[in-house]
Amino acid sequence: MSMFDLKPRELAPVHRRPKRWYEQFFPLTGTQIIGSSIAALGRNERVERERKDPASLAQIGSLEVRIAQTASEVRRAQQLRYEVFYEEMSAKPDPRASRTKRDADEFDPICDHIIVVDHDETEGLSARPKIVGTYRALRADVAHACNGFYSSAEFDLKSMLAKNWEKGFCELGRSCVLPPYRDRRTMEALWVGLWVYAILYDIDVYFGVASFEGTNPDVHLEALSLLHHTASPPQNWSACARTDVGVTIQYLEQDSLNQRQIVQDLPPLIKGYLRVGAYVGDGAFVDHQFGTTDVMIVTLIDQIPDRYKQHFVQATGLDRKN
Repeated sequence: MSMFDLKPRELAPVHRRPKRWYEQFFPLTGTQIIGSSIAALGRNERVERERKDPASLAQIGSLEVRIAQTASEVRRAQQLRYEVFYEEMSAKPDPRASRTKRDADEFDPICDHIIVVDHDETEGLSARPKIVGTYRALRADVAHACNGFYSSAEFDLKSMLAKNWEKGFCELGRSCVLPPYRDRRTMEALWVGLWVYAILYDIDVYFGVASFEGTNPDVHLEALSLLHHTASPPQNWSACARTDVGVTIQYLEQDSLNQRQIVQDLPPLIKGYLRVGAYVGDGAFVDHQFGTTDVMIVTLIDQIPDRYKQHFVQATGLDRKN
C-alpha cells in the first residue's frame, strides 16, 4: 500500500454540526474582533474575515503567525525545514533536496504553510521579516479531494475518521522552529495562530505525528510507556501504527517509571501537546529518512483545558466587542 492508500471513497461524507465548539466565544450573529481584524460569525456558518491582511493569524510582540501567501514564502519555509531537519538533525536528503537545500514533498502544494515571522529580524536582499518557525496544515476537505493524509503512510486513521465523521479534521506536520526561538513565546504565538486557524476553517481536531530523535524505539521505551499509560485516547479516537510498517511496543509497567524525570526529558513539541490535553496513539513508526521515531498525536480542541482557551481568547482579542 502506498502513501496514498487512504482514498476519499473510504471516508464518510463531510457533515457540519449545527453547533460549533467556538460558539462559546461568539454570539450566533454579529461580529467579534480577532486581533486587528473583524470576524463575522453567521448561524451554522464558519467564520469569515474582512480585513486588511487575510493571511495574518496572530501577533505576539514582534512575532507574527500567518499563512504563507506566495511561492517565495513557501520556499523560505521549506528552506527552514531543511536547515532544521537535515543540517541540524539527522534527516537524509535525496538528490533534489541536496541540490535545492529545501525540504519539499508532494503534499506541500495542497497544504497551508503556517509561518512565524520575526519583524525585528530581516533576511535577504529585500530585508524581508525573517521566518523563524513553520507548521504544515492539511485540512480534511482538501485531503479528501486529493489522496488522503501524509500520516496515513505511518498510522491507521480509518477508524478514528469513520467514528468521528462529523468532526472537522486537520493534519499538522513538518513543525520546526529555529534554535534561538525555541522558547515559550514562540510556542505561545504558534498555538494562538492555530487556535484562530481552527476557528476560521471549522476545525475540531488537530492530529499528526510528533517525533523522538533516533530510529531505535527501545531508547525511548520508558517515555513511550508513560505516554501509553497516561495519554492513550478513548477507543473512538484510537489511531494505531500500521501493522505493515509500524512498530509494536512492549510497554513497561507504569509503577516502574520515574514520571517526573521522563516528562522533563520529553521532546518540547510532545510536552506542549500534552499540556493542552492531547492524546497519543498506540505504537510507533520508525522514519529512517528523518532519523526519528514517530508517535500519533490527536488534539481535540473542545477538550483543551479552560485556562488555555481563555488565554487564547485574550491573546486574539475574541473577548472584545466590535
